[in-house]
Amino acid sequence: MSMWERRLGVWGTILRSTAGIAIVLLVTAVARMGLVVNATTVGFAFLIVVLGLATAWGLHEAVAASLVAVLCFNFFFLPPLGRFTIADPENWVALCAFLATALVASHLSNRAKMQAVEARERQQETERLYSFSRSILLTDTAQPVGQQAARFIAQAFDCPAVALYDAAEGEVYRGGAGDLPTIDDRLKQVALDGVRSSDASRLLMVLPITLGGRPIGSVAMLGLSCSDGAMEALVNLVAIALERARSAEIASKAEAARQSEEFKSTLLDAIAHEFKTPLTSIKAASTSILSEPDRVAPDVREFTEIIDEETDRLTLLVNEAVRMSQIEAGKVLVEKQAQHVPSFLAHVLSTFQSRLEGRAATVEAADDLPAVLFDPDLIALAVRQLIDNALKYSPPESPLRLTAAVVDGAMEIRVIDQGKGIPEKEREKVFQVYYRRNTSKGTVPGTGLGLHIAREILKAHGGSLHIEGASGAGAEFCLRLPLEGVRI
Repeated sequence: MSMWERRLGVWGTILRSTAGIAIVLLVTAVARMGLVVNATTVGFAFLIVVLGLATAWGLHEAVAASLVAVLCFNFFFLPPLGRFTIADPENWVALCAFLATALVASHLSNRAKMQAVEARERQQETERLYSFSRSILLTDTAQPVGQQAARFIAQAFDCPAVALYDAAEGEVYRGGAGDLPTIDDRLKQVALDGVRSSDASRLLMVLPITLGGRPIGSVAMLGLSCSDGAMEALVNLVAIALERARSAEIASKAEAARQSEEFKSTLLDAIAHEFKTPLTSIKAASTSILSEPDRVAPDVREFTEIIDEETDRLTLLVNEAVRMSQIEAGKVLVEKQAQHVPSFLAHVLSTFQSRLEGRAATVEAADDLPAVLFDPDLIALAVRQLIDNALKYSPPESPLRLTAAVVDGAMEIRVIDQGKGIPEKEREKVFQVYYRRNTSKGTVPGTGLGLHIAREILKAHGGSLHIEGASGAGAEFCLRLPLEGVRI
């Protein structure tokens, strides 16, 4: 409340108190003119006047009137008349009883009046909060929720000016006919500190908007006077509206991403189908030529072997691209089969013979290892991703090792290279979608999907994939597959 409004309130109380005293004097004058001669009747008349003033105006006016009424009652109606003294002790009792009754009755009447006023204010606050909540539920997702919320607050609570800061977007939205031109920095500070701020001289409140104890914004309201409970309910509704909009946006993006992955998977399936027809024809032709070695010249046979080899490699790449797309889209189906791990790893490594270029690549695994149930195509894809990663990030002359052993009730397959290794702080990041290390961007080909897909394949089997070994001493990828349900 402003100083001017407080002064108006004080002067209003003085004027009403003066009017109440005038009414008491009027009743006294009427009684003295002989219309009322009984002191008891005069006392009841004074009491009715005091109660009426308490009901109509308030406690201060009633107290002023009751004090004047006591003086008039004593001076004009209790003997000795015309003096502020009382001869009979019974009249003292009557006077004190009148004063006490007037004050208590005035207080109770004023209290009932204040409670009625508060009840009406609470009802209005409830109605405004209900109107605001209905508006929040009908927000248009095509427009910023913060802008709509600021406008709804101004409309529902009759605020001249509202400013709402959305910390996630870093934007300040305004509502109402007025403006708060210098409020932006204060809004951001309140959102950062999480502590409300107020300016009593302007009836300005700046409240933090929190969700789960975490500040997500703030709101400034000019000329809004309501209870703390209503304020708290208001900012909670705004917080719910902002979070609801954020959740809807995330869900929309997730759905768009899912549809995109499904479309990509469908497209790759179609492309793979188109590739397979010419690849099958090329494979059939090369196989036919190689089946009759005596009918072709040595150089032609050598080129045909290269064509046959690269056709197998291209077919494998096409199949892997389709499987990777299916895994990203969540369409992968795990078909487990019992596998002899050493033979399986040797077969996977053999598909890289053309890329080894003299590099020493070995499989180190005991031949009597137990068979393990897993999907051979999917685990082969995961292992190939790790081998491909090792070939890219280690020197061409360095050795590559694949090991397998039973450790702590699980089959551990390790792919070990002699490259620069992966720092500790990046060992989890490399499994994120599309993550590429700064040292490899632009120098090493790749999309940042291989390691992520390899880990997802292991998770689908109930296993895990992580990085071990000392930093700077090569990369050591460890695949763990559970041994439950194995066949020896």
